[in-house]
Amino acid sequence: MSLIAEIKRRNVIRMAGLYLVGAWLIVQVAGTVLPMFGAPQWVPRSMVILLAIGLVPALAFAWMFELTPDGIKRDAQVHPSESIAPQTAQRMNRMIIAALALAIVYFGFDKFVLGPRHELAIQAAAEQAADARVAAQDAAKTDAAAPAKSIAVLPLANASGDADQQYFSDGLSEDLITALSQFDGLKVISRNSAFQFRDSKDDAQTIGAKLGVAHLLEGSVRRLGDTVRITAQLVNAGDGSTLWSQHYDRPYRDLFALQDEITRAVAGALKTRLLTGTGAQGERPPSGNLAAYNAYLQGNFYDARGTEADLRKAIDAYATATRLDPRYARAWAEMSSMSTGLAGSFLAGVPAQQAYQQARSAADTALALAPDLADAHAARGYLFLMADLNWTAAEAEYRRALELAPNDAGAKFSLGNLLATLGQPGRAVELTRQALAADPLRASRHAWLANYLLALGRLDEAAQAVGKAIGLQPAGASYYEILATIEILRGDAKAALLAARQEPAGIWRDVALALALQIGDDRAAADAALKSLIDTQSDGVAYQIAQAYALRRDPDAMFAWLDRAWANRDPGVGYLLYDPIVLRYKSDPRFAALCRKVGLPLPGAAASAPSAPAIVVKSAP
Repeated sequence: MSLIAEIKRRNVIRMAGLYLVGAWLIVQVAGTVLPMFGAPQWVPRSMVILLAIGLVPALAFAWMFELTPDGIKRDAQVHPSESIAPQTAQRMNRMIIAALALAIVYFGFDKFVLGPRHELAIQAAAEQAADARVAAQDAAKTDAAAPAKSIAVLPLANASGDADQQYFSDGLSEDLITALSQFDGLKVISRNSAFQFRDSKDDAQTIGAKLGVAHLLEGSVRRLGDTVRITAQLVNAGDGSTLWSQHYDRPYRDLFALQDEITRAVAGALKTRLLTGTGAQGERPPSGNLAAYNAYLQGNFYDARGTEADLRKAIDAYATATRLDPRYARAWAEMSSMSTGLAGSFLAGVPAQQAYQQARSAADTALALAPDLADAHAARGYLFLMADLNWTAAEAEYRRALELAPNDAGAKFSLGNLLATLGQPGRAVELTRQALAADPLRASRHAWLANYLLALGRLDEAAQAVGKAIGLQPAGASYYEILATIEILRGDAKAALLAARQEPAGIWRDVALALALQIGDDRAAADAALKSLIDTQSDGVAYQIAQAYALRRDPDAMFAWLDRAWANRDPGVGYLLYDPIVLRYKSDPRFAALCRKVGLPLPGAAASAPSAPAIVVKSAP
């Protein structure tokens, strides 16, 4: 008998098939089950190796033994005339068929049941890994951006048990921020960003990473009658360890001396070098009047909230401070800025002009009292920009403010905004990012950054920036309007309308809806929204009405409303050279004529003239 025939007779080939099918089935089931029990990776690898090795003895067994009616016997004991091999072959055939049937059932189960779940698990794991990589990269960037000489003053806890004293502890925290900002080479996070962590459950390492600082100053303030009790400690943000701590009980009348003492102690702990001069006195009233200082702190408290009602309360508080100490230059400067902001963002017509007049008087008084006060120059620049649309004068004041306070985030942001007005959004992006490095949680500045980025056609970055603003301050005015504008530029009518509807009720929601509807299919709704805006808000939003006509591809109406905006001294005219909607018509001779009329450079003459992205309209479903 030939070798091949003998191999077949002894069912060696059938055994090989049965063994391979069975081994495959075992490996597949083990690959699904073992991970559920957290088995280490060496277990399935060992199983594959053992099964591969086991093939040899299995084939040897098939060669040496056969199944007989009397059980398993060595082949040598079987008489050649007996028909045992066919019986064994039939049994093995049935076993192979059963194994194949099980394999097919498992293959189908894996393909249509386990497969989709496995793919989702893999996708989720990949997403988690990607998120981890991004987080690691962000952490690395944050760590790299956290110099050893950097600090954030967290809001000192109000331990008085009286909510009305919150402004006092906040004011002391802000005064420490101002004082520490005077140290050479020390990065100090601004009030707005640091105060985001009031009552935060995050640990020191997390807060330090988010703010990009190596140290945190924290503590509590308790005022009882004429006594102030302050606890303060300097914390290493890297590991949460305390580097320095101190406890103070002082008469309230010695508050300024106490602030100086704390500042010197922190400076010694950080081993920084004090700048020449006594800049730490900047926020204090010249007379030392504590009531005036309290009123100033209350103004700062309301200023941080940013709503129309809070702006009015801030103005009243600053007015009280100046009444108690008429030589309080910083209070005059802050009152000017608040009045300008109120008029530019919430008022129109006569009320706006009255607020601007109040701002002008306050700014002039601040500069007369302190010609080298950076905040006074910034307040005057803001007034020139918003009320007078005097770009040259605004730029001069902002540059002077930055010269006097080169590390001031507000001065950098203000100059960036002015440069965007002059057609340089790229430079505005740079300065705004610098401002955000010192004040990373200032929502409004993220929103302005989005405006500059969309002017450059960087829509995805703009969406991220305004998304950050919304995350920090969901009810912030005009943030969703900016998001709607981004979707308009993308040509997505449905997304633009959805964003517009999320804008808080008020004038900016009306503007956002009117703009978003212009690129949709519902012409009746678009006409109605624009008509309503014209009938009810034309004095305050003439520029935004011009934008709506630009989206309607009606340049005649657009230029007519731009002329009206200029006649009304609408602050929106400042958007002219970085507004991609209106810039669609920058080649129209009327655009150049308008630029000359309002005193802006021609688009081609701007240092970094933005190119308007094309608006490809997608019909709303």
